[in-house]
Amino acid sequence: MELTSVLKFLENRTILVVGATGFLAKIFVEKILRVQPNAKKLYLLLRAQDNNAALQRFNNEAVAKDLFKLLREKHGANLNNFISQRTTILPGDITCDENLGVKDSNLLEEMWKEVEAVVNLAATTNFDERARKYGWPNPYVFTKALAEMLLGDLKEEVPLVILRPTIVTSTFQDPFPGWVEGIRTIDSLAVGYGKGKLTSFVGDPQATIDVIPADMVVNAMIVSMVAHADQRGSQIIYHVGTSVSNPVEFTLIQDCAFHYFKEHPWIDKQGKPVIVSKVNVLSSMDSFHRYMVLHYLLPLKGLEIVNTVLCQFFQAKYLELHRKIKFVMRLLDLYGPYLFFKGIYDDMNTEKLRRAAKEAGIEMDAFNFNPKSINWEDYFLNTHIPGVVKYVFK
Repeated sequence: MELTSVLKFLENRTILVVGATGFLAKIFVEKILRVQPNAKKLYLLLRAQDNNAALQRFNNEAVAKDLFKLLREKHGANLNNFISQRTTILPGDITCDENLGVKDSNLLEEMWKEVEAVVNLAATTNFDERARKYGWPNPYVFTKALAEMLLGDLKEEVPLVILRPTIVTSTFQDPFPGWVEGIRTIDSLAVGYGKGKLTSFVGDPQATIDVIPADMVVNAMIVSMVAHADQRGSQIIYHVGTSVSNPVEFTLIQDCAFHYFKEHPWIDKQGKPVIVSKVNVLSSMDSFHRYMVLHYLLPLKGLEIVNTVLCQFFQAKYLELHRKIKFVMRLLDLYGPYLFFKGIYDDMNTEKLRRAAKEAGIEMDAFNFNPKSINWEDYFLNTHIPGVVKYVFK
C-alpha cells in the first residue's frame, strides 16, 4: 500500500464516475471539485437520452442541490463555468452491452486514453421481492454481489477496490453536517414515526444498527483509491461501518427520535403538531402480527363495516388508518430480513487503511473516515434527524 498526499494525487487526475447523480456520487463529485479544483477531468456518466438531457439532469439533480452551496458561495455566478471546465457529462446506461451506452466514438477514444480511475456508484435501489427466490433479500444486494463477482473475474491487471458501506446516513461534517437525500433505510422509520404513522414495530432493542455517515464513505473511497492506484492486479475489500469500532444500539436511535420529535414536532397538513410517544417494539414477528391484528386490522374491519352502513361517513378516518397499516406492513416487508440480524462487519482492512493514512501524513482532517470521532447521541439529535426533517420530510 502506497500512500501520498490525497490532494497531490488528485491534481491533474482524470476520473470516470459511473452513476453520477446518485447520493454518494454527488458527494464524491462535490468533494473533488471543492478540495482539488486542479483535478484534470471528471467524466460523469448518468442515464439520459442525449447530451442536453444529461447536462440538464446533472444540473437539476446535483448542482442545484444544497450539497453544492459551498461551491456556489465560493464561485457565485461563475459556478457553472467552473464545473463545465472540469467535467464532461456523459449520457449512457450501464445496462447496455457495449461501452456503458456511450455512443460518441471520439469521446470513447479520448476516455480510453485519459481515464486513470473508475468509480462505480451506479445501482438499482429497487427493494422489491424478485431476488428473494434466489436467496437474497432484495435486488439491491443481489446485483451488488453479482457485480463484485464479475469485476473480480474480469479485472485482469486493473487494481480493484470493493468498498462496502453499511447503512449510509447524512453527512457528518463535509461539506456541512446533515445533508441527506431520499429516504434511506432507517429514515423510513424516522419519517413514519415523526409523522405519527409508526407507533409500533418489531425488532431487537439491543441490536446493533451499523450506520455510517455518507461523507465518511466518500473519504474512505478517495483514500483507498490513492492507496491502491499503482497496485496492478490487486483486489481488496473494505467494509466501511461502525459495528466494531463505534457500535450504536437501536434503542439509542429510538430514544433520540423520541426526544427530537417531542421537542420539535412535525406540523401536519392541518397545521397541527404531531404528538409522538415511544414506539412499542415487539420482540418477535408472531407478537408483532398479533399486535397488528388486535390493535389495527380488527378495528379497521369494524370501521369498514360502520363506514359502509353510514354511507361513507367515516371514509377519511378509514383511509387514514388503512394508509397507516399499509405503511407499517410495507416497512416490515422491506426490512424484515434485517430486523433480527446479529452480524457485525469486520472493518479490519479499513482500520489498517486509516492507520496507514495517518502514518503517511494524509490530510485526515479533510478526509476523515474514523467512526470513533462520532458522538452518536449528538449526531442523531443535532445532525441526522434535523437533516432528514429538512431534506426528506414532505
